[in-house]
Amino acid sequence: MAQHPWPDTDPTEVVLAAGDARLAVDLRGGGLRRLVVNDWDVIDGYPAGAVTEGWPGAVLVPWPNRIRDGRWAWNGRELQLDLHSPEQPHAMHGLVAWQSWSVLARTPAEVTVGTTVEPHPGYPFRLAVAVDYALSPALLAVTVRVRNEGTTAAPVGVGMHPYLHVGANEDGGIGGAELTAPARTELGTEDGLPTGVRQRFHGDVGRIGHRAFDTPLTDLERDDDGWARLRLRGPIGELVLAVDQQWPWLQIYTGDGLPEGRRRRSLAVEPMTCPPNALADGADLLVLEPGADWSGSWTLAWTAA
Repeated sequence: MAQHPWPDTDPTEVVLAAGDARLAVDLRGGGLRRLVVNDWDVIDGYPAGAVTEGWPGAVLVPWPNRIRDGRWAWNGRELQLDLHSPEQPHAMHGLVAWQSWSVLARTPAEVTVGTTVEPHPGYPFRLAVAVDYALSPALLAVTVRVRNEGTTAAPVGVGMHPYLHVGANEDGGIGGAELTAPARTELGTEDGLPTGVRQRFHGDVGRIGHRAFDTPLTDLERDDDGWARLRLRGPIGELVLAVDQQWPWLQIYTGDGLPEGRRRRSLAVEPMTCPPNALADGADLLVLEPGADWSGSWTLAWTAA
């Protein structure tokens, strides 16, 4: 009897190199699995093929963060997204973080990966999604692109979820890092969802200490080039994450809810186009007409101590 083939189930990724920097892009989800410079893991990543809590390095499309109860409406149509868990009964971080991505273009230091969001009952729109990664010896540049491939206008939110690591290798170690965040306003949340309250945020945080952040930030303070820059300094060096004007939100998360061995070891800094619950609330939601596209860029630079 003839042997019929099975699909390849081995973890697949693309590895880029530039100087002493190495980047692994996971083709399950298209996100950042590992970024290492010499022996410094600049991004707190995960082993190849692992399912890791906290969404490290994930691409978040067509929404970042949470949607309350997974319920939202569009043009009078009530829609229901899949929920994360009984403990967190909300829709989390979009639809592409676990699906297969393909390589669209590649050189030794650059790669473009892409996937398609197919329509389904909770999100009845078709999107093409691509991420361009360019690595140099002292900088990672990332551009996320989304295009509406459907026949009706599509509501979209975009984000990414890197965890910045500056030398804390034990639980709680992020408390010793120093943070400067380029934001004037924080969005009040409860269970990660907006309360409707906004208040002043003082971006010169300094030493994080015992403070717990899971905080959406906006009203970003931008330099003369239009980019906003967050700085995180620790014993191994300094990281600067910069976002262009397409990202009006940053979320910072100290990892207090992560499992033992990863708790408060790094700081998630998430570029976002919109706050939590944006599909339901409409806050800063992108609406792409058929054939229209959006792109936004961010960079991560490192300087060893």
